[in-house]
Amino acid sequence: MAKTEKTKRNPPWTRDEIILALDLYQKLEGTWPAPEDTRVQDLSHTLNRLWRAQGVDGVTLRNPNGVKMKLMNLRSHDPAFEDVDGLKAGNRLEVEVWNDFAGQPQHLRETAEAIRLAIMDNTLLSTAYVKNDALSSEEMDAPEGRILTVMHHSRERSRKIIQAKKKAVLTKTGRLACEACGFDFAQQYGDRGQGFIECHHIKPLCDLPKETRTRLDDLALVCANCHRMIHAQRPWLNIEELSDLIGSGCMY
Repeated sequence: MAKTEKTKRNPPWTRDEIILALDLYQKLEGTWPAPEDTRVQDLSHTLNRLWRAQGVDGVTLRNPNGVKMKLMNLRSHDPAFEDVDGLKAGNRLEVEVWNDFAGQPQHLRETAEAIRLAIMDNTLLSTAYVKNDALSSEEMDAPEGRILTVMHHSRERSRKIIQAKKKAVLTKTGRLACEACGFDFAQQYGDRGQGFIECHHIKPLCDLPKETRTRLDDLALVCANCHRMIHAQRPWLNIEELSDLIGSGCMY
C-alpha cells in the first residue's frame, strides 16, 4: 500500500500575526465572530499574503477557522473572561503581546495598521523578508513585531542618510559624539576613530510605513555600545531613558 504523505504542520503564529489578531479581537470586544464576518476573512487574506511572501502556502494556513480559533485563544488572556470555563490556555507569545499592548488600544491600532500597510505594499514586504539580515542575533525585535523592526533597522542603516546626518552634525558641532553617553571615537582613537559612529532611528515604528523618506531629524547619533543597549531588550529604550541609566550608574 502506498504511503500517504504526511500533512505539513502550519508554522507557529508570529508576533506580527498575533498583533493583527489582537487588534481584531479588541474590535470584536471579545465576542465570537459570525461566519460571514468580513473582518475575519480580511485578516485571513492578509496573513496568507504575509506567508506567501516567504514562500509558504497551504489550504489550512491561516484560514478563517484558524483565525477564529486564535481569537478564542486570546480571550483566555482577557481579564473580562477570566471566570469563563473551557477557554483554551494561550501560549507564551500571546501573553507577551497581550501584556505589551495592555491598556494601549490606540498604540495597538496604530501598530496593527502599520503592519497591514507593510504587508500590502510589495516593496515594504520585500524589505522585511529579503533584507532581514539587517537584524543581528544580539538585537531584540521590538514589541511591534519583526516587520516594523526590520524596516526600522533598514532606515537607520541607509549609507546615504547616515553620511548626510554625520555631515550635518559635524558642520553644526565640529564633532561626532554619542547623544546618549557623549563618547567621541575620534577623541578616543584619533584618526582611526574619525567619522565612526552609528545612527539610531527615533521615530515610532508604527509611523514607518507612512513615511516615504527618512529625515535627518529622525536620526540620533549613538556609539555602538549604546545602540546595542537600546535594542537589547523589550521594550527598546529611547535616548533619554538610556542617558538616565548611564547617569544613574546602572550601566556599570
